[in-house]
Amino acid sequence: MTPPRRLFGTDGIRGTANLEPMTAETALRLGQAAGLLFTRGPHRHRVVIGKDTRLSGYMLEPALTAGFIGAGMDVTLVGPLPTPAIAMLTRSLRADLGVMLSASHNPFEDNGIKLFDPDGCKLSDATEREIEALMAADLSGRLAASRALGRAARLEDAAGRYIEAAKATFPRGLRLGDLKIVVDCAHGAAYRVAPTVLWELGATVIPVGVSPDGFNINQGCGSTVPAYLCAQVAEHGADLGIALDGDADRVLLADEQGELIDGDQILALIARSWAASGRLRGDGIVATVMSNLGLERFLAGIDLRLHRTQVGDRYVAERMRAEGMNIGGEQSGHMILSDYATTGDGLVAALQVLAVLVEQGRPASEVCRAFAPLPQVLRNVRFAEASPLQARSVQAAIAAAEARLGSSGRLLIRESGTEPLVRVMAEAEDEALVVDVVDSLCAVIADAARIAA
Repeated sequence: MTPPRRLFGTDGIRGTANLEPMTAETALRLGQAAGLLFTRGPHRHRVVIGKDTRLSGYMLEPALTAGFIGAGMDVTLVGPLPTPAIAMLTRSLRADLGVMLSASHNPFEDNGIKLFDPDGCKLSDATEREIEALMAADLSGRLAASRALGRAARLEDAAGRYIEAAKATFPRGLRLGDLKIVVDCAHGAAYRVAPTVLWELGATVIPVGVSPDGFNINQGCGSTVPAYLCAQVAEHGADLGIALDGDADRVLLADEQGELIDGDQILALIARSWAASGRLRGDGIVATVMSNLGLERFLAGIDLRLHRTQVGDRYVAERMRAEGMNIGGEQSGHMILSDYATTGDGLVAALQVLAVLVEQGRPASEVCRAFAPLPQVLRNVRFAEASPLQARSVQAAIAAAEARLGSSGRLLIRESGTEPLVRVMAEAEDEALVVDVVDSLCAVIADAARIAA
């Protein structure tokens, strides 16, 4: 039986800053272990380290740097940049490893460590287990000799490199000159680069969430609080709103009426556009079990297939590579367009939507509503220690819920990979039934969680 990973979740390592595993000690150990694992061959080895705007980045960045230097790796520091920028720089700089310090959409108290291989792809479960095994081992005789220690340096033009790469994904010959765009950067990693890209492509830009102070990342803004974006679009009379999360690997949109456009609608729009222009590879797109059944039906109507994976953008990316596809994503806003990036890139995905708006000359409220979603309800139940999912009462409630939904609906119960939460999602034609099923099931899970605690 394959041993489970202890530190790594669905998106790297994540936790509360200055508590295990998000401590300087663990970051140092991770740097040593990952550095040793990715030191392959006689060349000088390099790791690229980026971060978002959280205060704890100042603690974790030097600890990781020390670990990699101790393993004999040179460190290239790029400062606050989106996660996809780190993946891109890892490839373009021919680095052996890339690291992003971010807890994505979580509040500032949390932080996380995401790792990328030389191709800019997130590490496999097997590689993460290798790193964990090295972290638990005695490394005293394996670290670099004094003469072989690495060095650290800052790459001053890192932001400019990503800006140009993002602009290059927008169709040549098109401009955003007639569009007013609100971009909400969540006081996070894209607070400089995202408004710059849009402005240089010709848009009138209203930037919000661009004043990070180390504490306000994702606070009342960004893709996890889309109501703020919708209100800003309405207030400014904008043509489109773009909401990124703390590390800008996910995006949600708002049309000119201030109505939300989720990841499923974005996937549908890009898939239809790319299929019509002959750019779509494979027989469809990849999404997760969370994507709405309406998306699946829409794709079937244009002779495309929806391949579903477990939740997590790296699982989407793995399936895309396996199936030879170039579009994948999540309802939450992770969009992977492998023609341009190896991981989710919220800004690049938004540019593909903007290209369709410019080409068609129609408002977002018309262009971005590809299908009518089925009623879908998602609730979270927090637990203290042990998961309540194995309780008999919960298992019985799940069976009863599935029977009520029948063959025309879907029920999905899963634990979060980053927080102590059970996520309960149901969808069906009957909205009242969906609400009642989810509420009833959440009540049973909450009771079981209290008993377990």
